[in-house]
Amino acid sequence: MTMEALERYINDHTTPEAPLLTELDRRTNMSVVQPRMLSGHVQGKLLEMLVRMMRPQRILEIGTFTGYSALCMAAGMEGGELHTIEVDDELEDIARSFFERSPQGRLIRHHIGSALDVAPSLGGVFDLVFIDGDKREYPDYYAMLMGDRGNAPLVRSGSVMLADNILWYGKVVQPVAHNDRHTQAILEFNRMVSEDPRVENVIVPIRDGINMIRVK
Repeated sequence: MTMEALERYINDHTTPEAPLLTELDRRTNMSVVQPRMLSGHVQGKLLEMLVRMMRPQRILEIGTFTGYSALCMAAGMEGGELHTIEVDDELEDIARSFFERSPQGRLIRHHIGSALDVAPSLGGVFDLVFIDGDKREYPDYYAMLMGDRGNAPLVRSGSVMLADNILWYGKVVQPVAHNDRHTQAILEFNRMVSEDPRVENVIVPIRDGINMIRVK
């Protein structure tokens, strides 16, 4: 059985995505470079269900892209606020237009800029963090969230961090070129997490891998 057949089976037997998400998926594929960066149906539904189970009041997303994952997480919220940060201002109009049309759009606070600058300025701590920004900055994101960059911690005991693309298309188990900063950073991030006694984690091999991290 091929992976494509398995993926079709999984999609066909997962609760269908909302029409607004289907439209956003289509819009992203038609108008954005590297549309595969979109979370997509199955991962989006997983994010929504995790939010429903955890019931977080404050969510931080690093890397909005066109807004698919933010909409999925907001759909699982019963209140509170979701702060999502995107460095590429050219994607802002697409994301905002779909946030405005969502029943949960009122929960989303969209920020443009570097997450390393914006996140510490938001104040307080977050119950859930979804990391899906620049892979080269993953180690810095982790240090920032844990309060290791001279800032106050952005997570607390019981907070959960979800880091996407953590298997990086299988490159994490292949020889790494000296100039491949993306893979090097992913490897460093995974090492930091696995060696940090303040957290516990498990890597889930859905799509390109999610590192699920809980602060002890």
